[in-house]
Amino acid sequence: MPSKSWGIIYCPKEGSPRTHKRWNKIRRYLEQQGVAFDYVQSEGAGSVERLASMMTRAGYDTIIVVGGDAALNHALCGIMDSQSPRGHHPALGVIPNGFGNDFAKYWGFTADDYKATINSLLLRRLRKVDVGTVSIPQEDGTDKLYFLNCVNLGVASSITNLKRKTSSLLTLKTLSYFISALLLLFQRTNFKFKFSMSGEQICSQAMTLCIGSAHGYGQTPSAVPYNGLLDITLVSKPQITHIVQGLWLLFTGRFLTHRGISVWRTKHIQFQQTSRALLSIDGRVYHRQVDQIEIGILPEEINFLIP
Repeated sequence: MPSKSWGIIYCPKEGSPRTHKRWNKIRRYLEQQGVAFDYVQSEGAGSVERLASMMTRAGYDTIIVVGGDAALNHALCGIMDSQSPRGHHPALGVIPNGFGNDFAKYWGFTADDYKATINSLLLRRLRKVDVGTVSIPQEDGTDKLYFLNCVNLGVASSITNLKRKTSSLLTLKTLSYFISALLLLFQRTNFKFKFSMSGEQICSQAMTLCIGSAHGYGQTPSAVPYNGLLDITLVSKPQITHIVQGLWLLFTGRFLTHRGISVWRTKHIQFQQTSRALLSIDGRVYHRQVDQIEIGILPEEINFLIP
């Protein structure tokens, strides 16, 4: 079994002509540092899960994703749904290379300095982190998904979806955010959420809801990915004049200062109604309609490589 080699999954950034040049630099630096690794290039977001599953079943002890939050999520799902011959999950690491790198940023990794990231990964500092679980009943069975960062319902998921579409057309991140916000004004911004947790029943009209194990793109800033708990942030139905302000606070990482915020901390949450709000998991948009969702947490389930 390839115990000493890293299994690397390279996920090209959509719509970026320079992404392969960056990968070539990363690969050369890995070789210069004497890293033993095998790598595969994903053919799209869906293939990352399959590749991570193959590497897990092949016995790799370390899987590194060169990609963003969505690619990291696909890899996590591939690992969690596969059996390693070693009897435990491989350690998971990331070299940020996406439009969203929120979980990497939580640990201090940045897309700007891949050399510093690789140097940190080589030290092999492992931290057991929580893995969130998402169960979604469908006509053809129950979808079981996993997350490291957060689950979003409503406006924040719509922003993620629009940002991905505009990012592939626009090279400036700020311009992509601005266009996404303008487009969002023409979409639905009010949903009825009904959910239960810790014996409490909640029913509320809201703009967006975030369940975070980590920072959740600024919406759950107090969440810690190794305390076995989930932070929940709900933004109640705003007045029209407050929507733009709320979007701006979301983009600038000051979301909890918005009026109408409610917060909880729990281990399990059960949704009975979501008004079929758009769902995203670690920045990965779930393209099937949902209404009933069950979300939980597996405490310190997987080793993650940290600085």
